[in-house]
Amino acid sequence: MIASDTRITWRCVSFDALTLHELYEVLQLRSEVFVVEQACLFQDIDGADALALHLLGTADGRLVAYARCFAAGVKFAEASIGRVLTRACLRRTGSGHVLMRQAIQAVSDRWGPQPIRIGAQARLADFYQQHGFVDLHLPYMEDGIAHIEMLRQA
Repeated sequence: MIASDTRITWRCVSFDALTLHELYEVLQLRSEVFVVEQACLFQDIDGADALALHLLGTADGRLVAYARCFAAGVKFAEASIGRVLTRACLRRTGSGHVLMRQAIQAVSDRWGPQPIRIGAQARLADFYQQHGFVDLHLPYMEDGIAHIEMLRQA
């Protein structure tokens, strides 16, 4: 069990720089959160991982937080962040906010300050608004879950 006050170490790498162990942990945690916890059958391995920067948050030797970052023109016209997640034991500890700050910084460090567009689960709109994302009022359904497009200016 990871303690909620555990310090998270961050690493942001290209797909080719992921170790096999890291890739396995990423896919396992994404499946745990997006498929099992959310009871949502969907194709997580979507062919986009090779185009992403992978932000890995580890604590006590385990992956506890993760996000994918994309350059402008890959997912949207703007840069984007997706597959944002924290392990269940860290939720409501502020770790998700640290993850988002790290992801926004990773985009800026890699491609320069710029707008970032996300496809967010609608129920998490308030969370993303705390990081400067604005609801564009473009709702859509994806895999049976209500989503909205949100944009954060540079």
